[in-house]
Amino acid sequence: MYMLYEILYYAMQAYTYAIIIYILMSWFPGARESSIGNFLGSIVEPYLEPFRKIIPPIGGMIDISPIVALFVLQFAMRGLGFLFFNLL
Repeated sequence: MYMLYEILYYAMQAYTYAIIIYILMSWFPGARESSIGNFLGSIVEPYLEPFRKIIPPIGGMIDISPIVALFVLQFAMRGLGFLFFNLL
């Protein structure tokens, strides 16, 4: 059972890193249009899309929805730990 927890935890941790890298790529011109940017976009955008619909950009330019998405993912990771170690 612990191995299943580790697999899920590390997959969610890798997804967190993918989101952070994708966010940082927006600081560099043309980075999201590269092959790595397109790959990360295809993985990360489906998760970020619902948050962008709920949370509008501040001032039309600053998008805080990825930060909220990262918080939700971190809470899910903690919830996963609670489920595996306290309930099972």
